[in-house]
Amino acid sequence: MRVASCAALCVASLLMLPCSSSVARAAEWKPLAQSLITEQKPGYGGLCGVLVERTSGDVYLNVSDRGLFRSTDQGANWKRVGEEFKGRTETPGCMLFDPTGKSKRMLIALVYGGPIILAPELSSTWSTLDKKVNHVDWAAIDWVDPQPKFVLTLKHESGGDLLASHDGGKSFSEVAKGYGPGWVFDATTAVVAQAKSRDKASGGLVRTTDGGKTFSACGEYSARANPRLYDGTLYWLTENSLIATTDQGQTWKKLSDVKGGLYGPVFGHTAKQMFLVTSAGVVESTDGGATWGTAIALPKEMKGASVMTWLDYDPKHDLLYTVKMSSDLYSLEHK
Repeated sequence: MRVASCAALCVASLLMLPCSSSVARAAEWKPLAQSLITEQKPGYGGLCGVLVERTSGDVYLNVSDRGLFRSTDQGANWKRVGEEFKGRTETPGCMLFDPTGKSKRMLIALVYGGPIILAPELSSTWSTLDKKVNHVDWAAIDWVDPQPKFVLTLKHESGGDLLASHDGGKSFSEVAKGYGPGWVFDATTAVVAQAKSRDKASGGLVRTTDGGKTFSACGEYSARANPRLYDGTLYWLTENSLIATTDQGQTWKKLSDVKGGLYGPVFGHTAKQMFLVTSAGVVESTDGGATWGTAIALPKEMKGASVMTWLDYDPKHDLLYTVKMSSDLYSLEHK
C-alpha cells in the first residue's frame, strides 16, 4: 500500500538545546496533590495518570489502588469519581475521554488490578470488560458507535499479545503477538504498530479493515507511544518523527523530525498548537507540528522524562499538567 510522506521543516536540534528560559519556566511548576497522596495512601505507583476534560478544565487523576479523583478548581481540591478500583494506569494515553468530543465517555486501561473500565457517562455506573483484559498496556474502541463492539487491547509484558473483541468487550480472542500501540477508527478499521523483531528491525505500521482478521502494511514507521486523535486527524509519535493520517491510516504524512520523543501530541486551543514530551522536556508547536520551540524543563523533582511521563493541557485556563508515575502532580501557567 502506498505511503505518502513530506519533507519536514523542523530544526530538530532545537528540541535538545538548553536555555535560561527553560530553567526559569521549570521553577514555575506548581505541585498540586501532596495532600491527596497523604490522605489516600496510594498503592504501588502512587499517582499514575492525569487527564483534562477540555471544555470544563476539570482535572482527573488516577491514584494507584484508590481509583479516580477529580478537581474542578485546578488542583486545589479533589473528590472521588465513581467507585474505588484496584490497580493503576501506566503509560500516557491509556486513560482518555471520547476523542471525537461527541460524548463524555471515558476509557481506562489498567496495567495492574482489574479489567478495562468503560464509563458510558461520568455520572452513570461504570462497567468493566471481560476479566481476560485485566493486565493491559492500552485499549482502543470504536468511538463512533455509542455502543461500541470492536475493541483492541495489548496484554502487558506478553510479547506484544494483541487481543480483539467484537461484542463490546464481553469476550476477547488473541489476534497475534509482536504488536505495540494502536487505534480503532470504526467498527472494522484500525491501525497497529508492529514491535521491532529479528525479522523486522524497523517495526512498521499495519492496518485492518475487517476487524482484525487480516492486516496489511501501511507505513514504515516505528511507533513509540499511543496515537492521538484530534478533529478527524490521527497523530502518531514515532521513533524519530511525528506523522499524521486523515484517511484512517491508508496513507501517512511526516510532519516533522522529533528527537527523543516520548509522548504526544497534546493539543492546545486548535490543531495548530500542540505539545510533546521529549527527553529534553516539553516542546510546543504553533504551526501544526511542522516546527518545535525550545524545550521547557520538567519539574526537577520528577528526575527527567520517561515513557511513563504524562502530559495534558487545559485550554480553558491555559494550564499544562504533568505527572510521572510515583511523582506529585504539577501544573504550569502557559502564558
